[in-house]
Amino acid sequence: MAATLRIQSDWSRALSRDEGEAWLSCRSPGKATLYGSVTRRGLSSDGVPDIVASEGFVVGEVTKKSILISCPQENVSTKFLAPYTSFCRIHQKSITCLDISSGGGLGVSTSTDGTMKIWQAANGEIRRLLEGHVYDVNCCRFFPSGLVVLSGGMDAQLKIWSAEDASCVVTFKGHKGGEREVGTEGKILLLAREDKKLQGVGLQSRQPVFLFIGSDAFNCCTFLSSTYILAGTQDGNIYQLDVRNTTAPIQVIHRSGAPVLSLLPYRDGFIASQGDGTCFIVQQDLDYVLDLTEADCDPVYKVASWEKEIYTCCRDGIVRRYQLSDL
Repeated sequence: MAATLRIQSDWSRALSRDEGEAWLSCRSPGKATLYGSVTRRGLSSDGVPDIVASEGFVVGEVTKKSILISCPQENVSTKFLAPYTSFCRIHQKSITCLDISSGGGLGVSTSTDGTMKIWQAANGEIRRLLEGHVYDVNCCRFFPSGLVVLSGGMDAQLKIWSAEDASCVVTFKGHKGGEREVGTEGKILLLAREDKKLQGVGLQSRQPVFLFIGSDAFNCCTFLSSTYILAGTQDGNIYQLDVRNTTAPIQVIHRSGAPVLSLLPYRDGFIASQGDGTCFIVQQDLDYVLDLTEADCDPVYKVASWEKEIYTCCRDGIVRRYQLSDL
């Protein structure tokens, strides 16, 4: 496991004033954690903060919403990105799932407050309240058209909704499965299971294609391509596998022991979120990790994207939107 850089979750606010300071850390397996800080000395002529780091750390590019930090001793760099905006009034409690429509105009989310809502992605304004599930709604997703929503709840019901008038079009009852997430690509159905098994099943044959045993319960899975898949476990492992040979993973990424809660393909890489509040982007063409910050140790349950905008939902009840203009 490579070294991992961390920064104070509200670093952007802390560095918004002169002499403002935020803590840093660099943790490497088998070594003592290196601690430090970044301090703002003032503003440049174009309004960008002038930031310096304590011994052991180096500050790279700085913008109003991002800062690149390196730890030369461990040869690791991370760009930390603060939210462009946050929506605090969509739900009253933890937000467990969200998705963004294919056109980027609408969001849908579910919460432990018992509600599922459709809202404007630009400003968080509520458009529709989807009512009909009994107990909590666990997941929600837009169909490719952006006009239909699929949801699943603790009432063992799957429902299909109209995003235009909030009517429930179809209800499927009685599903009883141990799968925590499913994914499809081509002719394979991918199942992330509680019993430590990641299973591929042929959509036409309905026969097993492969079976991979992980280190703990699988929470999430996704296809990176028709050949490569990702799956995240309860103990913090992210497995990358080739469906043609799942005997051994191509790589295992482990940044912390917190549960991996969400995985999303993004450009030439992926976005992952974990139970300790971390959310990060790995891209093949970048020599650093991009961390989406501000969730303060609260689990980030789900990530959605539209073009250069990333949306996250968190136990603290906030939807955060990040602008990736530099990627």
